[in-house]
Amino acid sequence: MLPISTSSPATSSTDSTQPKNKYYDAVIVGAGFSGLYMLHRLRDMLGLSVRVFESGSGVGGTWYWNRYPGARCDIESVEYSFSFSKELQGEWDWTERYPDQEEILRYANAVADRFDLKKDIQFDTKVLSASLTTSSEVDGVEGDHWTVETDHGDKVVARFCIMATGCISVPKDVDIDGLDTFKGPRYQTSKWPHEGVDFSGKRVGIIGTGSSGIQSIPVIAQQAKHLYVFQRTANFSMPAMNKPLDKEALAKVRETYDQLRQAAKVTPFGINLPLRENSAKSALAIPAEELQRDLETCWENGGFTILASCADLLTNKEANEIVAQFVRNKIRAIVRDPEVADLLTPKDHPIGTKRPCVDTGYFDTFNRENVTLVDVRKNPIEGITPDGLRCGNTEYEFDVLVLAMGFDLMTGALTKIDIQGRDGVKLKDKWSKGPRTYLGLMTAGFPNLFTVTGPGSPSVLSNMMVSIEQHVEWISECIDHLNKNKLKSIDATVQAEDGWTEHVKVVGDFTLMPLANSTYMGANVPGKPRVFMPYIGGVGNYRLKCTDVASKGYEGFVLA
Repeated sequence: MLPISTSSPATSSTDSTQPKNKYYDAVIVGAGFSGLYMLHRLRDMLGLSVRVFESGSGVGGTWYWNRYPGARCDIESVEYSFSFSKELQGEWDWTERYPDQEEILRYANAVADRFDLKKDIQFDTKVLSASLTTSSEVDGVEGDHWTVETDHGDKVVARFCIMATGCISVPKDVDIDGLDTFKGPRYQTSKWPHEGVDFSGKRVGIIGTGSSGIQSIPVIAQQAKHLYVFQRTANFSMPAMNKPLDKEALAKVRETYDQLRQAAKVTPFGINLPLRENSAKSALAIPAEELQRDLETCWENGGFTILASCADLLTNKEANEIVAQFVRNKIRAIVRDPEVADLLTPKDHPIGTKRPCVDTGYFDTFNRENVTLVDVRKNPIEGITPDGLRCGNTEYEFDVLVLAMGFDLMTGALTKIDIQGRDGVKLKDKWSKGPRTYLGLMTAGFPNLFTVTGPGSPSVLSNMMVSIEQHVEWISECIDHLNKNKLKSIDATVQAEDGWTEHVKVVGDFTLMPLANSTYMGANVPGKPRVFMPYIGGVGNYRLKCTDVASKGYEGFVLA
């Protein structure tokens, strides 16, 4: 078993021995899984000087911050893990099919400790700005480089700046009238207190029924005196069918780990979904009774298995409706009150066009006498009161307020930082009508600035660990290529960026994805452009494209 550490890091932003001004080969923003692997590749494999800035007090990124009750990954643990080290892979023993937040955070710390990464991470430090500067402004530095400034007065210069800021790391701003007037404690699922919260004997109101709401509601309901769930949009959710993993089960996985990892890299979503004979067929070509049996099998297997029930789930409305209706019927069969069941049944978007949720007892929770579902689409929230919340003509009183209202997906963490490229162009301004990237790796006019799992890549439509490894390896190999060929910089061309941005849109429009008001479209953030941000052409196809670009001397990029 690997050593486990959740203690405070040895290096922090308040350490007086840390230089306030220094030159590095690379600066990495973020110490989640992408930042950790990026540091390992650049420092330990390429021998570069690297500094990582992390706003939290420890590693883990999303899994450091999201500690709400029931927080759990929706990708199976044996696949939601690094594959780059066989020693790491062989020594870490996962305990459950779907790992919870605590176990994932222990894993992140074990990775950091195994490769001695924390010594080059500066914690409790927010990056405020990153500006492209010229060689004339910094003595001894040739070519394009980045000046990075933090909230602790650090000002460092680096040839490369890698944004490992994560796709779900910036919570959506909550703008509800009267929010600050509420007298009781208020919690946000994305900023959960590390010491936890005891809801025993409390009346609790929770706003939001996305992934974090669907995971936390069953747990809160078991503690609370009464739970009011304020739902605007009903969501599709499948049972996790979670279970413990014993040593025998893990041993079987390890026997085929190489094949499992390789197979994941060429799948559409970076995960090995159980396939059936009918998985390659249109739902319309499968006899009705046979399809229903397949769907039952998928449901019983749990997780995202149902997405592999047929070939045209995300491209054919009629096929999608068959699968969606199956899930709706399951919801109605679980929830005993027909009116509550109807409210919980999604009707406004095709299944899979919003990230499907994976739950443990979510729908069954609404059979409890201490749980009340409130439809805020029919009766919108008018405001928060000192004692609760007002919808229409009804006042709901509760002692604790929980906000489960999601994230500014994919672009939020990048546009929150003042990033300025050539001629002082701000990234936020360039992306004012939607993100524009080449392969989700770079954006034209911002040389030597890389984004890990950025918009225009499979990213949130995939197993993030598979996509993180692919991006980190591509970026590190690119930097190694520049160094070996004595090149100073790399930048995407406008033509390549335009072509890829259009391709991402065309592929997205071929599917049903743009039909939903989803976080993928930025629909949850007021004023955010409605643009389908991730690439849905498939993890395997995307990997081939990136490999091809590199093999052609980094086609679509300017190297100088």
